[in-house]
Amino acid sequence: MNPQTVTATASDTWNLGDLTVNRIGFGAMRLPQHGEAFAADAVPRGRDQAIRVLRRAVELGVNHIDTAAFYFSPLRSANELINRALAPYEDGLVITTKVGPGRDPSGRWLPHATPEQLRGQVEENLRQLGRDHLDVVNLRIVGTDSIAERFGALAELCDAGLIRHLGLSNIRPHHLAEAQAIAPVVCVQNMYGIGASPEQKELLNLCGEQRIAFVPFYSIAGTGRTAGATTDHSPEVHAIACAHGVSTAQIRLAWTLHQGSHVLAIPGTGDLDHLAQNVAVGSLRLSEDELTTLDTLHHEAA
Repeated sequence: MNPQTVTATASDTWNLGDLTVNRIGFGAMRLPQHGEAFAADAVPRGRDQAIRVLRRAVELGVNHIDTAAFYFSPLRSANELINRALAPYEDGLVITTKVGPGRDPSGRWLPHATPEQLRGQVEENLRQLGRDHLDVVNLRIVGTDSIAERFGALAELCDAGLIRHLGLSNIRPHHLAEAQAIAPVVCVQNMYGIGASPEQKELLNLCGEQRIAFVPFYSIAGTGRTAGATTDHSPEVHAIACAHGVSTAQIRLAWTLHQGSHVLAIPGTGDLDHLAQNVAVGSLRLSEDELTTLDTLHHEAA
């Protein structure tokens, strides 16, 4: 497998409402800085490099980009970089964003937005991206409280034409049911990777049953989150990676995609070679024996 020649079309497609995307997308969270996202000492990434990565992603067939207004570091904003690199946007390019949390200019996290504040967050994403509507907006939440009032506020913005489709992020199953009673949900973004909890697997399956896209974050890092993967030292993971001539990160990402045809991937990077490797995962097919081995590691880590 030559990662420089594989495009995102090899990953097959899924529909976010009436929008068709390749299952390998691109996450912009790490694009504004080097190192750990949201770190107080984050070093801004060079604008030209970030723009090259975004443009190359689209050249490689990526048509699903995940971002948020709160993805920024000193001097760099993910939305600004996307606007600079890709506007005017190609037909068929789907940009998904998130609202709910916020950060002040210093990077300090702010309390979650009220229903009234959500419109301001939507308008800020529109302004930064240079769009007249947002393709998909995910309501990101923390905790188990009712989301009806906040999700209802976003549904009103759909009716007003500012948002095309709605999704959810960092939720529990009861949140999905609550939201679905208000307006259609096209995707759920939750943490998922090798070692994810059984509850997250249940949510992944629930989304599949309802034909809702499941979009995992930390799909490569798994439970290691920003610290990185916790099972890459496993000889089993290394053996499977060697057999395919790929990295352990690619194997972890491929395992995630194998969890269902409704599972999308949004790995992020600021490196052109890593970008090509991530996109190439869409053509990687794991055998039943390999999946069984990785499933065993998954259950041991969970």
